[in-house]
Amino acid sequence: MPKYIFVTGGVVSSLGKGLAASSIGCLLESRGLRVALIKLDPYINVDPGTMSPFQHGEVFVTDDGAETDLDLGHYERFTHAHLSQANNWTTGRIYLSVIEKERRGDYLGKTIQVIPHITNEIKEAVRRVADNDKPDVIIVEIGGTVGDIESLPFLEAIRQMGNEEGAGNALFIHVTLVPYIAAAGELKTKPTQHSVRDLREIGIAPDILLCRSEKPLSRDLRAKIALFCNVKETAVISAQDVDTIYDVPLAFHEQGLDDLIVSQLGLEAKAPQVDLSEWRNLVATIREPSGGEASIAIVGKYVELEDSYKSLREALTHGGVANNLKVDVKWIESEELMDDDYEDRLRDFDAILVPGGFGKRGVAGMIRAICYARKSRTPYFGICLGMQTACIEYARNVCELKDADSTEFDLETPHPVIFKLRDLVNVEELGGTMRLGAWPCRLAPGSLVRDVYGGAEEISERHRHRYEFNPEFRPLLEKEGLVFSGVSPDGKFVEMIELSRDVHPWFIGCQFHPEYKSQPLNAHPLFAAFVRAAYENRLHSETSMEKNGEVDLVVHERLTATSGD
Repeated sequence: MPKYIFVTGGVVSSLGKGLAASSIGCLLESRGLRVALIKLDPYINVDPGTMSPFQHGEVFVTDDGAETDLDLGHYERFTHAHLSQANNWTTGRIYLSVIEKERRGDYLGKTIQVIPHITNEIKEAVRRVADNDKPDVIIVEIGGTVGDIESLPFLEAIRQMGNEEGAGNALFIHVTLVPYIAAAGELKTKPTQHSVRDLREIGIAPDILLCRSEKPLSRDLRAKIALFCNVKETAVISAQDVDTIYDVPLAFHEQGLDDLIVSQLGLEAKAPQVDLSEWRNLVATIREPSGGEASIAIVGKYVELEDSYKSLREALTHGGVANNLKVDVKWIESEELMDDDYEDRLRDFDAILVPGGFGKRGVAGMIRAICYARKSRTPYFGICLGMQTACIEYARNVCELKDADSTEFDLETPHPVIFKLRDLVNVEELGGTMRLGAWPCRLAPGSLVRDVYGGAEEISERHRHRYEFNPEFRPLLEKEGLVFSGVSPDGKFVEMIELSRDVHPWFIGCQFHPEYKSQPLNAHPLFAAFVRAAYENRLHSETSMEKNGEVDLVVHERLTATSGD
């Protein structure tokens, strides 16, 4: 029978409940336990797929095509758990399931109520994961903040589960805020006291408190929180701000959090020791890489909110770790590249990346960045929309199809290089909306991408997009030098493009999202190779300057390269 850990949050949102749950999972795995993680989100949307990145941050996609909360990305990065749609439930999805059952007559004419029908549905969703995955421990994160109306059914459900599972089988961990008041020069515990009071009012007594703060908690503050919140002093854990999220498991371990959890759940025999050596080496490399530095420009349309590209940012960090390099990332709003000095803004970077996105806004700036990268031989990595815009740029500027475009941006374009999924022949079974989840891709012999993937003939990657490359234009673009290095096994979908290494040192576009599968201890090969290419470009630039004794020589070379095709 699995043990349950329920993670709740109080005072304010965005405290890092997802990171806390992921870090607990990491620690328990390091002790030899098998873990599963679930996110329960209180919003009424069925899933976050239709939500704006500015509202909700990144949408994380699992192998089975589920569009889920970004916290599931943290779960997969910090643990070995393989997640699916079963690991993310929202209020909307729970109610939808109950209503569908009611319409079918499953409830035999009963009056459907929040208790017990909604709460039972929540409990069944959690226990279904337990039955299927058979973990030692299931970590269940409740989204939102204690006190919100939306989260009450979820909190009631886990309260019931705590009673049903019994003492020693369920543990409640509450993430709360201990704010620092600069004017008083003090950390204040009252918000934490009130948050725990709210939790206790609905019948949940937290066993462990994770106290988020800017500054360390003193012994006196811990004792005060323990006294007023009715927990042991050793169960008041400081969750102080850290310079890298991958230090969180280590910080928790140093305060004995994993020992406390293992003890309270009676898992000492199954999880006697912890081995965090790999994790310590990871954090040391992130903080002080010995191999050097590479600077990468991310030219996108949601750069104001970094959470929109959470997995992407982490994947670049993983690529740096794989090469023992520091990756200096600069976010550039693509619309800002419409000025005449756009080349000057890009010239100092070792590599350029254009990520995914939806809609026309900012596309012209992305195309300018791609054109610059192609002509100046700056390493380029295009993901999803970044591959599509690379195809458009190549069609316009190399193949002389001046009005080439995507039907997403111009329905009347005479050269629809990119078009909607349903326009491809014989794909009606996909629903004509989005291609989601894991899809296979065959890599061309002798291609750069095949080398990047270690010689693999076929790979599987996760997708999330509505538009595809139009195969009618493939012969022309191939004739002009664009390499279609990855296609679906049936040849219907173009998955990867590149430029020959004779023409460009590293220019790759992929229709899928490799960032979803990158992990800190196992960087995705595309990101590891891209960061390495960026660093090699930096070395080449520095060597050229040293040989010629002119700081501006490489700049002049790049200006010459971009002046004509």
